[in-house]
Amino acid sequence: MYKLIAGLGNPGERYKNTRHNLGFMAVDEIALKLNVMHFVNKFHAEFTSLQVGNYKILLLKPQTFMNNSGIAIRECAAFYKIPPQDIFVIHDELDLETGKIKIKNGGGSGGHNGLKSIDQNIGNNYYRLRFGIGKPEHKSQVSDYVLHNFNSNEIKIVTQGLKFISNNLGLLLNSNYDNFLNNYANELKKNTEQK
Repeated sequence: MYKLIAGLGNPGERYKNTRHNLGFMAVDEIALKLNVMHFVNKFHAEFTSLQVGNYKILLLKPQTFMNNSGIAIRECAAFYKIPPQDIFVIHDELDLETGKIKIKNGGGSGGHNGLKSIDQNIGNNYYRLRFGIGKPEHKSQVSDYVLHNFNSNEIKIVTQGLKFISNNLGLLLNSNYDNFLNNYANELKKNTEQK
């Protein structure tokens, strides 16, 4: 059974560690955990595949820039005949505080251009892992905010979340979303209490 995990971001060194590239960071962390050594250029994306238990996992980082992310996801899904409900998109979320995670199926794009592109290409019946990056005080600052690197405090929180995702990938693959989110909330609480 195929599962497509796509992380959203922008290609190139300039964007590598920006808030908007959180999806790429998550896919890289999953690849590291699963000992994936390299990606190939395929489907307008950096792509790799591997076997994890009963699942054939496809990891995808669209190289089309954020606003056209749906092209790569559509091409990969069509080639492997993957229905939207077996597609998992990891993206940055302005409406959640930094480090918070929510999982959602369907719904609107919430103004996220990467999700808009995916919706236009495959519809909206796919799963999203919404990873909070917080938001600036004024709406006019959003573009600048998402294209800047995380500060030192944020990167600690984000790194914890990325490691949690890669260490608990089995829960996501098996659709145990409640357990995943409860375990993550407990880990955040435990780390807060230790400070």
